[in-house]
Parts: sequence; structure tokens; C-alpha cells
Amino acid sequence: MSDRDAVLDGLRRDLEAAADAVTPPPVLRFRSMFGGVGVYADGPMFAAITEAGLALKLPPADRETLIEHWGTVPFQYRPNGPISKNKILIPDEVRTDPERLAPWLERSIDFAAADAPKSDRKRAS
Repeated sequence: MSDRDAVLDGLRRDLEAAADAVTPPPVLRFRSMFGGVGVYADGPMFAAITEAGLALKLPPADRETLIEHWGTVPFQYRPNGPISKNKILIPDEVRTDPERLAPWLERSIDFAAADAPKSDRKRAS
């Protein structure tokens, strides 16, 4: 296993441990993309796992809380790349503690579901 793969695998295990601390635990799906992994739970992507770390999609107030209390930074898929509008890196102190990460995981899943584009198609009656 390469160093990169070991990092991604460790981040995935951290996320899975936090999911186990949520009641009921979400079913996570992982999909390789952009040199990292996109994470889904019953809907749109809510997290990204890359060599930069674990990034969660969160509303502005939650992103600000993480910046103020933990000094974290907005997420970039690649160094010197564009900054994500709604994903933020999760600090190691939170990421490695399933009980601390679980509430952020729930917020992220809920926000991603609420933020997902709604279909304009009408259902057949």
C-alpha cells in the first residue's frame, strides 16, 4: 500500500468510526474521484477524503465555528487550487475522536441533502 493510500484509508476509518457513533448509523458509500474519495450517505456527496484530509460540506455558520475554535481552513482539492465554497477541513483533534466527529458528520449529511438541487420534473400521477 502506498503512503497516499494509507493516508486515505486512515481517513476513511476515522469517518466510519464516527458513523458508527451516530444513531441510527448512516450507510456510507465511497467513490474514487479527483485523486481522492467522495463520500455519500443516502443522497448527494457530503464529504471528501484527500491527502489534504477529511473535508465536510457544512453551512456557513458551522464552517465559521470550526475556523474560530479550531483554526481550520477551507478545503482545496489540490494545493493552489480553488477553495471549496462549502467544504472545510476537519481538524485532527475532531477527526480522530468518533464522539466529536459524529455531530459534524450528521450536520454535513443533513446540509448536503438540504442543499441538493431539486428536480424540476413532475411526477406522473
